[in-house]
Amino acid sequence: MIRSMTGFGQGSFEGADFKVALDIRTVNNRYLDIHLRLPQELSPLETRLKKQVQEALKRGRVDITVSVTQTRPVSMELNRPLIRGYLESVNIIREEFGLSGELDINSLVRLPGVFQNQNGSTQTDESLTAGVQSAMSQALKTLQEMRRVEGKELGAELSSRLAMIESQIPTIEQAASQLPEAYRERLEKRIRDLMSERGTVDETRLAQEVAYLAERSDITEELARLRSHVSQFGELINQGGEVGKKLDFILQEMNREANTILSKSNNIQIGDAAIVIKTEVEKLREQVQNVE
Repeated sequence: MIRSMTGFGQGSFEGADFKVALDIRTVNNRYLDIHLRLPQELSPLETRLKKQVQEALKRGRVDITVSVTQTRPVSMELNRPLIRGYLESVNIIREEFGLSGELDINSLVRLPGVFQNQNGSTQTDESLTAGVQSAMSQALKTLQEMRRVEGKELGAELSSRLAMIESQIPTIEQAASQLPEAYRERLEKRIRDLMSERGTVDETRLAQEVAYLAERSDITEELARLRSHVSQFGELINQGGEVGKKLDFILQEMNREANTILSKSNNIQIGDAAIVIKTEVEKLREQVQNVE
């Protein structure tokens, strides 16, 4: 079964002295594009968490937000060397560029690294690492379930439009089978009008012209390829997995065949059916953009 690239998932974990909350949102994208927002103290986990996502997802833009809340009192210590560095840099900016103003305490305490955890780096210990990864696994699981549900609905819509395309092929085949006789009647009338004074028509020449026109307008190969594309498209929908790019390519080929059929024939029935096919192909292409 195909999967949608749109979804949402949540995960959480509660340790002895912390809580982890993790949200994942995905939308369609040609490639896998991961955007991870972590607290600064969790930055060493970025590569590990991205690998978890890469093992679960193949396509889509992925936005992940991780937050950690400490559930026990934490003693903080000032990072004095860093604060001095901030203040010295502000003085340099003021003197070098002739600017006025002071760095107030409200702005200072918001700067990264001003406070240090006096208890040590508990945020990046193994228990927290395991907690964040557990929350990620939960979120990916709920996300995948939502993407499967969305994919089931999307697959039904794709199948419905594919059936509309397939239903037009017999109409084109029926109309195409009548073209040689129609060309013959049209040519014969035109020649009789042009040679009315002679009252006769060269049947051999007429047959040659009919054969020439029939060959130029023959759409047998296009119809065969179109049927093949329809069959492949249906098989991929049922097969599922990472098929979005393949489906998009097949739709390009379907559109190419429909254009060729339109250009080769001026028959109204064939033209109408080919336009229906092109319209459905465009609608399918819009929807396939959301298939993983």
